[in-house]
Amino acid sequence: MAQMEASRQPGGAVHLTTADVIDRLSRFDGPPEQFLSNLLAVQCQIGPAECGAILRAGRERGADVLAVYPPLPEGAAAPVWLAQAAEACRTVVAGGATTVQAVHSPDDLYGQPARRSLILVPLRGERAVRGVAAFYADAQDPTVLAGVRERLELTVGLLSLYEMRLLLQRRQTDLRRLRAAMETLAAVNVQERFTGMAMALANEVAARWQCERVSVGFLKGRYVHLRAMSHTEKFSRKMKLVQDIEAAMEECLDQDVEILYPAPPEATYVSRAADELAKHHGAAMALSLPLRRAGEATAVLTLERPGGEAFTVEEVESLRLAADLCTPRLANLEEHDRWFGARMAAAVRKGTAAVVGPKHTWIKLAVIAVCGFLAFMIFAKGDYRIEAPFVLEPIELRVVPAPFDGYLQTVSTEPNKKVVGGKSVMATLETADLRLQLAAAKAERATFLKQAAAARRDYKTVEVQIAQAQADKVAASIDLIDYKISQAKIIAPISGVVVKGDLERQIGAPVKTGDTLFEVAPLEALRAELSVPEEDVSDLEVGQEGELATASFPDVHFGFVVERINPVAEVAEQKNVFKVRVRLKRLDGRMRPGLEGIAKVGIDRRRYIWIWTRPIVRWVRMKLWI
Repeated sequence: MAQMEASRQPGGAVHLTTADVIDRLSRFDGPPEQFLSNLLAVQCQIGPAECGAILRAGRERGADVLAVYPPLPEGAAAPVWLAQAAEACRTVVAGGATTVQAVHSPDDLYGQPARRSLILVPLRGERAVRGVAAFYADAQDPTVLAGVRERLELTVGLLSLYEMRLLLQRRQTDLRRLRAAMETLAAVNVQERFTGMAMALANEVAARWQCERVSVGFLKGRYVHLRAMSHTEKFSRKMKLVQDIEAAMEECLDQDVEILYPAPPEATYVSRAADELAKHHGAAMALSLPLRRAGEATAVLTLERPGGEAFTVEEVESLRLAADLCTPRLANLEEHDRWFGARMAAAVRKGTAAVVGPKHTWIKLAVIAVCGFLAFMIFAKGDYRIEAPFVLEPIELRVVPAPFDGYLQTVSTEPNKKVVGGKSVMATLETADLRLQLAAAKAERATFLKQAAAARRDYKTVEVQIAQAQADKVAASIDLIDYKISQAKIIAPISGVVVKGDLERQIGAPVKTGDTLFEVAPLEALRAELSVPEEDVSDLEVGQEGELATASFPDVHFGFVVERINPVAEVAEQKNVFKVRVRLKRLDGRMRPGLEGIAKVGIDRRRYIWIWTRPIVRWVRMKLWI
């Protein structure tokens, strides 16, 4: 590290202080591996420590060494302290706290205390510990080790500062790319017609990305037709330039990738047409980007530069973003910016000719549609499913009782509110009387202890034992009162949702030991109860599978398995229904007891004509008794 070397020059004119070294390191913007080496050098100087290393716990076992200071010689074996750090890496990552271990050198005598220590400092990320910084220090005195450990822990924050600076640089790059794309979109969207928008896009891209010529072409049939060229109002498809541009666009569209000229060494695409365009028309750099609509490439944007710098990765990303933003409206105008008859004819021909061919489209379409529908109904089979409403209900309830006789002081939850087991405070009880009892008991215990001390001073053994026994009795009462005070905060026993316990209007009311205050149902233990109409229950069997969707989020379907079918019908909304209990295959965090929706149980596969006509056939049979 240049900063460290300057501070160690003997007799030199430049002497960097520790603050200067840290300041330079905090502004370091080089590659990560160089930063880690420099960070270890600074930490070893400040610690002080003889050596240092940064390790990351391996995926299966052991640890990966990311940096070592001073660097190890080529092919050298790992020293004892580094091997010991690798072994302890996973333990420190799991514990998340700084650890100090003694390191025995190979030349230490048996039983001799270690002269050096290994300090392991966890490297914390946003959510968890990501690695460990290990330092080999020549110290065993607890006071010295505490100082070294404190200084090393303070300097670990420089790594997070470096990561934040790299993240900020990436975000600034993304913002520049987004700004260029949004400004391009704003300049293009002012146009109302396709021709004007295509020309505006070509001119804006040419001006913003310093291009000599920018062209826009759309796929028409099997070929690409040039529709706009920057700073050129009129052009003919017979021109050699236009033909070469269209050839380069077709090459890009066929491969559906960005084609850059000159192509990088690792490129795998074909760029012959782009080479011809650049060689014959003076473009030193060329770039073609496919314009996609709904995931399908329908147009191409080609950029040409006569010289200067090549297209960078950031420029290509910005162009791709700008193209993705502008393409939907540009393609929509290209399709609809013509008179009504042309639009209707194109839509009808495109939809029908692709299916039935170019001749007698309407007659073929009608005949095929009717025949296909009849054949589909008679021969095709679909899933026959029974549909029924359902209600989610908890499998089990956890009752939260009052821990002792007292009065409600606060209530912190209400029905349908989530609670976290062992953390969420649901309510608190008054503890003023208990605290007064506690103070009196402590005073009484102090009196007995004083009596025991006085008797002990006078060598009165019996009185000492009596006073001590009374003090122990009062101590037991103190423990009981402390336990009640600790239980005054009623904590949720499990994670789930409160299904009973609307006590906000009962603050100050008395409660007795064992009174039910709340009922909590775990969200991960829910089941559904279906109300199946009596005409469909005969097709149900235990073990059948299906799906259900709640009214709150109907777009999400949950699988289930039928567990039990009640043998007795119940009346619901003036209809006989059978209650069917099902087990859910998976749960969602948004699911709550009491949610309703529609469930569909898969029976088997039957012909569509049977499925669709079944209600009518059943009604006719009941009416005509056949």
